[in-house]
Amino acid sequence: MTAITLESIKAEQERLAGLINTYANQLQPNDYEVPATTIKLFPGERYAGIALGTEGQPSHHLILLPGEIEEATWAKAGKWAAKNGCDLPSRQEQALLFANLRGEFASTWYWSNQEHESDSSRAWGQLFTNGIQDTFVKGVELRARAVRRLIID
Repeated sequence: MTAITLESIKAEQERLAGLINTYANQLQPNDYEVPATTIKLFPGERYAGIALGTEGQPSHHLILLPGEIEEATWAKAGKWAAKNGCDLPSRQEQALLFANLRGEFASTWYWSNQEHESDSSRAWGQLFTNGIQDTFVKGVELRARAVRRLIID
């Protein structure tokens, strides 16, 4: 058995004080700054919200454009969105659209702009009935909506 000394008690007390200080600092709130901005929405556009970047910081504002294409392959849907100067939403953006603008979508599948990571013959889509995401062969015809992004500096 190790002898207890005044020095060992003081050392242990110092170690515990450091742990308590570290824990107390973790409980302090952090400032989360979202830059104020005015967003111009054109007729029929809907504001979907702020998409976050990989570190959780605000990345961009997401705007849903009016209209949709009803029966389109992935390539056709992407060209349709690009023709309007926009893009198909990413998977993350589709989740945001489902959360905030679900009523703007029919209860069916919509293409995202993302190919499957390991199979380039497939791309991701989302079902706006329940928010599930899955991959489809790019030749399948799904619906599509276009979005525009306003980058947050």
